[in-house]
Amino acid sequence: MSRLVTLYSLQWGDLSLEDVCKKAKEFGYDGIEIGLPDHLDVRNQNPDYYQSIKDQLAKYGLRLRTISSHLVGQAVCDRIDERHKGILPDYIWGDGKPEGVRLRAAEELILTAKAAKSLGVDTVVGFTGSPIWHLLYAFPPVPESMIEDGYKEFARRFGPVLDEFEKLGVRFALEVHPTEIAFDTFSARRALEAVNHHPAFGFNYDPSHLGYQGVDYVNFIYEFPDRIFRVHMKDVYWSDTPKQVGVFGGHLPFGDPRRFWNFRSVGRGKINFEEIIRALNAINYTGPLSIEWEDSAMDREQGARESCEYTKRMDFLPSAHAFDAFFAKDADGS
Repeated sequence: MSRLVTLYSLQWGDLSLEDVCKKAKEFGYDGIEIGLPDHLDVRNQNPDYYQSIKDQLAKYGLRLRTISSHLVGQAVCDRIDERHKGILPDYIWGDGKPEGVRLRAAEELILTAKAAKSLGVDTVVGFTGSPIWHLLYAFPPVPESMIEDGYKEFARRFGPVLDEFEKLGVRFALEVHPTEIAFDTFSARRALEAVNHHPAFGFNYDPSHLGYQGVDYVNFIYEFPDRIFRVHMKDVYWSDTPKQVGVFGGHLPFGDPRRFWNFRSVGRGKINFEEIIRALNAINYTGPLSIEWEDSAMDREQGARESCEYTKRMDFLPSAHAFDAFFAKDADGS
């Protein structure tokens, strides 16, 4: 094993952070990825609060390399509606007026970078939302100017957030994902260009979101070798002969067997993790492999345990030599 294997805590939000730590240790994890807002209050500026979290992790021999703000981050650039009320803290939602929600979400994201620094963490994973996701299908015909305006809005809203991250020495890793400003390789490149390749902006690589779309998820790693800041290990199964529902779900809930695809416990879907590990080795990625467990049809404790075991078994160190280097002779023929 060459990398830390960590458990993302967001799917365990019904438990206390201490209970998550206990289970992560029992399941064999090396650390956790703390998910907001359930397991971290970034409004708390007391140094003792952050020390208590570090002490709690140390108590169980767990390490922390990442914190995540998917739910709040989603609201920074999104078209705000009633859906967001269900995922945002009340103090972010407020009166629900869209512009106020976006501004409060951006402020919270900056506080998240400050919390990361207090915890000794250099990367925040999260979402950005998107002002143009609703324009995904090009009918009625979508003028290129509308798409360009969407990327400009993303840069206008997210650029100042990234500037604050950079000042703090913290990076933001966007999880490339449908409904975000970057959801495949092409849109990821365009998002990077929109923020002028900001040094604080990169990606959280989750192959599951690319795989079911038909995107080459291994190639994505090679396309952005210096921008893969973090990695989520999540599997997905998709049907080779979908009968009724297409790639974006047909308004069926996650887990419904009629869907074209559903997330699976790591190693039980169609993602080729062997090739992913080889690609990560090729780009010298040394960060954690974080289990984001979302298999709706499986007991989560069994899934979390076996996902950890599978990932540790699958991961391996790169070779220091090409295999045929050992055959080479010195210049003198010896």
